[in-house]
Amino acid sequence: MRPIPMLIFGSRWLQLPLYIGLIVAQGVYVVLFLKELWHLFAHAFDFSEQQIMLAVLGLIDVVMISNLLVMVIVGGYETFVSRLNLQGHPDEPEWLSHVNASVLKIKLAMAIIGISSIHLLRTFIEAGALGSGKGNYTETGVMWQTIIHTVFILSAIGIAYVDRLSNLATEEAKHAVAHH
Repeated sequence: MRPIPMLIFGSRWLQLPLYIGLIVAQGVYVVLFLKELWHLFAHAFDFSEQQIMLAVLGLIDVVMISNLLVMVIVGGYETFVSRLNLQGHPDEPEWLSHVNASVLKIKLAMAIIGISSIHLLRTFIEAGALGSGKGNYTETGVMWQTIIHTVFILSAIGIAYVDRLSNLATEEAKHAVAHH
């Protein structure tokens, strides 16, 4: 391989520190999860049902963000840096065998919608305090969270639609070549 193409191809390894940084960030999320779990456990007899529900939603939120990190770390590394060679490993994620940039994009969009849904649900649960001065949210804040969540959903639908069109065009091209 010539020097310039070799340099360009080798530059993908510059992403390695980014993925290592995300692994460190995931460790921080583990600490946050344990802290929140301890807080829930310590106040299990003091909290109202709504406070317990909000704490559990917070734990679910941390887990979903951690899952998002795993998808980005494993899928991104496998797609853009180097093969992990996990074929046949009992712990290989099911989705990894057919991951590519397009699949990763859709999975990430769905994960972001899931995380946004948890945040919006927490907001709706706390929305009962709107106007009382005791809540953490304003009507405008709830409205904007809902609009942003809707934009996430519409974006994911758009990504999936464009991906579908791209796959159909690829299949049609393969079909046309096979019949000529």
